Amino acid sequence: MIPTKLATIFSQVKDPRRDLLKLHKLNDILLISTLAVICGADTWKDIETFAISKEEFLQNYLELPNGIPRLDTYRRVFAAIDSQCFENCFIEWVNSFATLNDKEVVAIDGKTIRGAKSHGKKSPIHMVSAWASEQNIVLGQVKTQEKSNEITAIPELLSILSLENTVVTIDAMGCQKEIAAAIIDKEADYVLAVKENQKNLYQDIEEEFRFGKNIESSTSQDLGHGRIETRVCSVVTDFQFINPINKWKNLTTVVKIDSTREFKNSDKPTETATRYYISSLKADVEDFQRAIRSHWGIENKLHWTLDVAFSEDASRKRIGNSAQNFSMINKIALNLLKNEKTAKQGVKGKRFKAALDNRYLIKVLNL
Repeated sequence: MIPTKLATIFSQVKDPRRDLLKLHKLNDILLISTLAVICGADTWKDIETFAISKEEFLQNYLELPNGIPRLDTYRRVFAAIDSQCFENCFIEWVNSFATLNDKEVVAIDGKTIRGAKSHGKKSPIHMVSAWASEQNIVLGQVKTQEKSNEITAIPELLSILSLENTVVTIDAMGCQKEIAAAIIDKEADYVLAVKENQKNLYQDIEEEFRFGKNIESSTSQDLGHGRIETRVCSVVTDFQFINPINKWKNLTTVVKIDSTREFKNSDKPTETATRYYISSLKADVEDFQRAIRSHWGIENKLHWTLDVAFSEDASRKRIGNSAQNFSMINKIALNLLKNEKTAKQGVKGKRFKAALDNRYLIKVLNL
């Protein structure tokens, strides 16, 4: 057997099939799928092709009592596996090797799998994920039926994660009193974006920065990709205008980011934006700059990578739980590839290397 923690975790996934239909071990199906995705597979046919071409290699590590499963087997099994059970096993696996740093930013955000739409209707598959910004790993995911239901999905995700002494960042959709309280109850701090969906709070924060006197500020500048971006971060901890009836749990700091983006060698006009945040964290202005910038790692390092390197947005899987469960396999593969440090190349390059080199493939799997 492949000597990996992942095989142990997969053995805990409940097999949804009747005994008479179990020609192939569930553990074998899940491990083959993971290996195939690491090596570049995106479809059921890709997984079957990978397994057939690597049969001699796989026989050294897996049981395969009835040979290599066919593509319909993968399709049926992934559609039937209980997604919540699978996600709990995933989180247990992540906890077995991941140690979050003190005050590490854990970004939470949602992503729609657009290819899962049917008959022209909006895709019903929307995943809310948690991303550890320094460890570069996915900590967990929860499915919600549509974007508005992130408000109910985020507390569910928070409840199953270990977040002690981290800083949880969420966009304006998650700026809710119940979510702030749930983060504090997990012994973590929050930085929540505020927009006009919280109209009274938004107006109070505007007044804090318009009329407040004890404002600390720090400026940072990024140059690259033909543009210059300047960000001024300002914080207030001595509130004068925040209405006490808001009662956001442990609210300590309000933050404003004024950003200006100028384009070199271009006629594009200068872009400006102002964003507001609330936080339970009492820290230096520079720490808030870093935390807020780190939040965008979930877009750039997770969502963008899933779409570009794993073609997730183009995936047409929609039967049963298949889209949700295959998304979990993608995230397992991404965690493994991100944390393999010997190959100095991107995720796409590592997938190609794993497809060509069986020894490297086993090295990736044995996190």
